[in-house]
Amino acid sequence: MNGTLAALVAEFVATFTLTFVGAGAILVNGSGIGGGGIVAIAIAHGLALSVAVYASGHISGGHVNPAVTCAMLATRRIGAGKAVGYIIAQLAGAVVGALAVKQLVQPYIPADAAASLMLGATLGATRTNGDLFVTIIVEAIATFLLVTTIFGVAVDGRGPKNVYGFAIGLTVAADILIAGPITGASMNPARSFGPALVGGHWELHSAYWLGPILGGVIAGLVYQTVHLARAPSES
Repeated sequence: MNGTLAALVAEFVATFTLTFVGAGAILVNGSGIGGGGIVAIAIAHGLALSVAVYASGHISGGHVNPAVTCAMLATRRIGAGKAVGYIIAQLAGAVVGALAVKQLVQPYIPADAAASLMLGATLGATRTNGDLFVTIIVEAIATFLLVTTIFGVAVDGRGPKNVYGFAIGLTVAADILIAGPITGASMNPARSFGPALVGGHWELHSAYWLGPILGGVIAGLVYQTVHLARAPSES
């Protein structure tokens, strides 16, 4: 298998993993069956992303997120054609992950709870009273923190490479603990797109593209300009 195809498969599988575990955890714990609530949901997303990044990082770079891919594109760490391929693979992985949740998890959740949880979709419309601006800004801030961590531990040559996946997963878990009750804490357009397409829940969906991509690109450019540009021989 050539390198590009291998990278696309890695991004597909990694995003499938994040969506299946993350959305599935929302159904299980949000319905009360798991009993873990927001903490369990945050841990599930963080662990799933850590595993996905460690499994795919040496093959594709472990983006697992269109916002991360856009940040890498903005800082010229990936070409435009490859970036488009990555995003398509990520979206496809999220859709298949959401389909798996619908077929394998949702049938075992009480019908009223499953309906309110909308297949683990990000629910900014219901939590922010449809405020597009608030949803975009919260998602941008959360993704800014995530991409800053990614650049600090995985892109910067001075970063601690042996813990990069764990650090990235922890950042997602922390972001969910604060932003989850407000916007659903997507930080990832693919993670939002899969359940939205499969479940038909498109409320404020544009915010889950605009916010993460805005926050991710700003984070990448800031880190590139402020930190990496000052120590090019060490990065």
